[in-house]
Amino acid sequence: RLIASNKVEGTPVYGREGERLGTIHNFMVDKFSGRVDYAVMRYGGFLGLGQRYYPLPWRILTYDTQEGGYRIALTDRDMERAPSFGRDDEPRFNRDYGRRVHNWYGLDY
Repeated sequence: RLIASNKVEGTPVYGREGERLGTIHNFMVDKFSGRVDYAVMRYGGFLGLGQRYYPLPWRILTYDTQEGGYRIALTDRDMERAPSFGRDDEPRFNRDYGRRVHNWYGLDY
């Protein structure tokens, strides 16, 4: 049930309709509890330009052994409205931000 962080990074993320949305860039771990709060998905762009990063609450990810990647119940169109940030504007991952992200996905924080 355990996996090394370097095995998670680069893993594909597939949407509700089977489309590949992006890949796991990294994940955010609560340094006090050790719990993974988010997988940050890299999405869009071309040759690294215009890429966006999407904090996905870990609870919305389901590992699909057949695809060798994670599934989320979203589509490309949903990703256009999802909370995200650019390479140069990474947010402060604090309680307020966590609450906003989790609320967007319909989850309690």
